[in-house]
Amino acid sequence: MDLMDLVGKIQTYGPLCDHCLGRFFGKRSHGLTNQQRGDALRVSYAIQMNVPVPGEPVSCWICGDLFSHLDEWATRAQDSLQGIEYRTFLVGTKVPPLMTESEELVWSDLGLTDPEPLKAEMNREVGKRLSILTGKEADFTHPEVVLILDISAGTTEVQINPLFIRGRYCKFERGIPQTHWFCRECRGKGCPHCGFTGKMYQDSVEELMGAHVIERFQAKGAILHGSGREDIDARMVGTGRPFIMEVVSPRLRAVDLVALEEEINVREKGRISVTLEGYTGRLSVESIKSQQSHKKYRILVEIDGRISREEVTDALNRLKGETIQQRTPRRVAHRRADKIRERQVIDIELIGTEDERFVIDVTGEAGLYIKELISGDEGRTLPSLSSLLGVTTRVLRIDVLHVDTPIEQSCPALFPKGAERR
Repeated sequence: MDLMDLVGKIQTYGPLCDHCLGRFFGKRSHGLTNQQRGDALRVSYAIQMNVPVPGEPVSCWICGDLFSHLDEWATRAQDSLQGIEYRTFLVGTKVPPLMTESEELVWSDLGLTDPEPLKAEMNREVGKRLSILTGKEADFTHPEVVLILDISAGTTEVQINPLFIRGRYCKFERGIPQTHWFCRECRGKGCPHCGFTGKMYQDSVEELMGAHVIERFQAKGAILHGSGREDIDARMVGTGRPFIMEVVSPRLRAVDLVALEEEINVREKGRISVTLEGYTGRLSVESIKSQQSHKKYRILVEIDGRISREEVTDALNRLKGETIQQRTPRRVAHRRADKIRERQVIDIELIGTEDERFVIDVTGEAGLYIKELISGDEGRTLPSLSSLLGVTTRVLRIDVLHVDTPIEQSCPALFPKGAERR
């Protein structure tokens, strides 16, 4: 069936606007809008058939005259973006099922090979008008906001994509988890066990930092993605732990990170501190989660019996460089698979004593359980300091001094160096 025969067949289904007629051949030729394409087809068909050129119908049987209101949709979309900072956008459309079914009926009946869906034209045409109105650019891969046009409801919905901040945090107060921890009994609903808070712990690094982030960015939430995590009773000191903070639905995006960093460090002094290194992208979350980082710890160890410094030093030298066989510790067995893991002790040394207890620095491969390296966990970790000394040993205090994760290289900031924090 040639082109004009198809045009004639299509027009027998009902009155069509130029947009919808042209869209049935939307992938043919270039440099034309569907409206121009439809007008040309209508005129060409009339010339070939030697009949008067019909005007556009009052109401199109497919779109219901939708495309005569493109300017109104663009203005509606612009209004919905008031008060939101963004540089790029993308338009999407919820098309009523009847419209989709109507055009797909014609495609199927006539075996059309070059149609364009109504949704695609609506997205493009409203997007072009919105770009002119706002001076912003469409971004088809990583838009900062997405506008959803709901044709049935006559409304627009704004979806604000998250932004991401990279940095390092220190935690100076023991007993604070890294992230929000729901109550094990009620799963966040609130119960007597948690004092009806829904949480196991009242604060977390995520919440202490996130409260300021949410306020500054006028966001709906803040999610902390850390490079590993320290035990709840451990401090994170020294160079700090690398993290990515995901800012959920931020209405503001051009926030001065230098000022935000200062605010967090002043308001949360003695509990946490942060270094905000710059803005980054979504891929940085996957990167920081997948990296295996060596970690350095400082621990205070209590040893039963009369054990000399020399004996401790000798045992530590035997552990240095050793590959440790660790069965999943009892304390985490409820949430980790029960298996044996091999991890290396990269370095370990005695650096002093405190109240007749031993202060030891340990650098371990990612995943090395430090407390069990010392205690032996009733034989589940071998060798251990306890097994080498032949006495009971235990960690009384643990601090993380350094997490060796070069996120500065793996997750570069999106902004130029020197300006990335403002």
